[in-house]
Amino acid sequence: MQLTKEKNIVIQNSDTRNFLADAFYPPEKKELPLVIFAHGYKGYKDWGAWDLIGEKIAEAGYFFVKFNFSHNGTTVEQPREFADLEAFGHNNFSREMSDYDAVLNHFATHPAVDEEKVALIGHSRGGGISVIKASEDDRVKLLISLAGVSNFRYRFPSQQRFDDWKESGVMYSENKRTGQQMPHYFQFFQDFEENEKRFDIQYAAQHLEKPFLIIQGTDDDAVKDKESLLLHEWSKNSTLEMIQAANHTFGASEPWKEKRLPEWLDKATEFAIDFMKLNL
Repeated sequence: MQLTKEKNIVIQNSDTRNFLADAFYPPEKKELPLVIFAHGYKGYKDWGAWDLIGEKIAEAGYFFVKFNFSHNGTTVEQPREFADLEAFGHNNFSREMSDYDAVLNHFATHPAVDEEKVALIGHSRGGGISVIKASEDDRVKLLISLAGVSNFRYRFPSQQRFDDWKESGVMYSENKRTGQQMPHYFQFFQDFEENEKRFDIQYAAQHLEKPFLIIQGTDDDAVKDKESLLLHEWSKNSTLEMIQAANHTFGASEPWKEKRLPEWLDKATEFAIDFMKLNL
């Protein structure tokens, strides 16, 4: 199928800053369900095999969107590089929620989209943010988590490292792929603490009545499969699919030069498509 692919669409958000999105969809079709994909920590929309996921979901009859969070470290000019580490350091969950809303507002009114059928897919930390967004926004009808986190607080440092962070105002995390030392300013924790009830993934999952698909690899070193079991336990209307031996990115890496999805990620995408066809 020949798809329409619109790359690097500028999304304006006066609360954060401009950022980019991509849209893949079948041409000359109307009233397509809208599927929005949110990347995870140290991720971006063009990472690895995310394009191939977009193509596969669009070919199945959906309007697929992926985007860069405004403060993920990329820029409008350099969407594939962490060219703005200062912005990365000033990222927080409130900004990500604002960006998510800007993306949904932008594409819900697209002439090819059925705004009554909106699904979210989030990977890793993007999975956690997607649980929050799905619980808050009535426009969202369905949620899919790919190796999604179940708790934000546990991912902040503790004890001496936390005290050092608070005192100095910044801590650094190495990007193993690029070698960059990526800053986190203490405002990240302060934003979470001020809005902890809002960013409680357990609470959001327990109050989520929408169809919720949880996809998890059994060999995920970044997000243990226990987290998927907790999400499944908390949610009233969830389905859990475990993929044996799959890692955190379901076999994908950056760069991904193959023209087809890795086996685990292909399987995860098929799970997602089947779930959406059944429930959306």
